[in-house]
Amino acid sequence: MYTGKTLFAQLMDFLPWTTFARIVERYGGDRYVKSLRCTEHFRVMAFAQLTYRESLRDIEACLSAQAAKLYHMGFREPIRRSTLSDANEARDWRIYADFAQVLIRQARKLYAAESFGVELSETVYALDSTTIDLCLSVFPWAPFRATKAAVKMHTLLDLRGAIPSFIHVSDGKLHDVNVLDLLIPEAGAIYIMDRGYLDFERLHVLHQAGAFFVTRAKSNLDARRLYSAPTDRTTGIICDQTIALNGHYSQQHYPDHLRRIRFKDADSAKTLVFLSNQFALPAITICALYKARWQVELFFRWVKQHLRIKRFYGTSENAVKSQIWIAVSVYVLVAIYQEAPQPRYVALHFATDSLGHALRKNGGLPSGYRNRLQTQG
Repeated sequence: MYTGKTLFAQLMDFLPWTTFARIVERYGGDRYVKSLRCTEHFRVMAFAQLTYRESLRDIEACLSAQAAKLYHMGFREPIRRSTLSDANEARDWRIYADFAQVLIRQARKLYAAESFGVELSETVYALDSTTIDLCLSVFPWAPFRATKAAVKMHTLLDLRGAIPSFIHVSDGKLHDVNVLDLLIPEAGAIYIMDRGYLDFERLHVLHQAGAFFVTRAKSNLDARRLYSAPTDRTTGIICDQTIALNGHYSQQHYPDHLRRIRFKDADSAKTLVFLSNQFALPAITICALYKARWQVELFFRWVKQHLRIKRFYGTSENAVKSQIWIAVSVYVLVAIYQEAPQPRYVALHFATDSLGHALRKNGGLPSGYRNRLQTQG
């Protein structure tokens, strides 16, 4: 058995610390800092995520119990909750956001050949958001309703590996459809989203950029049929139509044709109507793509169950965003390790297998890399 480094230190070895140092330098994160620099701050918060600490006092007590091992975990001195609280307020959250993006790019390369249930060569994204409820009196900067506060985590999930490629943290009032303005469309990619993102002007921007989308139609859609393709009703496809929008403003916002597919789900007996600008794929594939959108819901459930993002260690906007981005980094770090061809340390591999067994009992990982845990465990 490997008896050198602690398991936490072994896991931290997977992180590109040289890149992290460059990001810290870019934002001046360690300027005038005498204790708990950004590197140590990240390690403490990652430790809190991996061990699911309840509060700053809990973090301090847990690390104090292992005082002899702090140096080997990457800490130069004991961690005090007051120092950690100050760091949560002062360390720029953009440092951790940029570092998470570095890890995301690394993970997406590892999962480029991952299957998500639909045999396609194109990149497929699922766009959705999750709301994290807060107390309005404690978090006044995040208004949501008259008596509630909240933050929203808008996520664009790459379905190959269930890796988030874009995340935007906002207050609860920001409508989901506005996030489409923040995306940089990727030509040839397919974006799957629910009816909350149905805005024809913004969808036409995706269309003009060479990207494809799959969404659901609203019940009050005003459109006329131009052509109906033959369908096999035994597959659940009721109709596959080419349509044009009728509304005055809708025609201006989306002057091109759309594809409308009506599908009856045999399991729930519900009839679903999909809209897309993708005319080359079979209708049943379009329906399967929308069904794959459920992976983003599994991602939100896994993150909320196994990472600390529903209760926060600070009340400022900077502290909340820092905690969320570090949680995302930990999620991606676990994904990177699971895709490593050979475990670098036997003890860490054993611990990750144990973690995988525990997660399988508690509802499991997102399907992107759940199968690898099952083959390893």
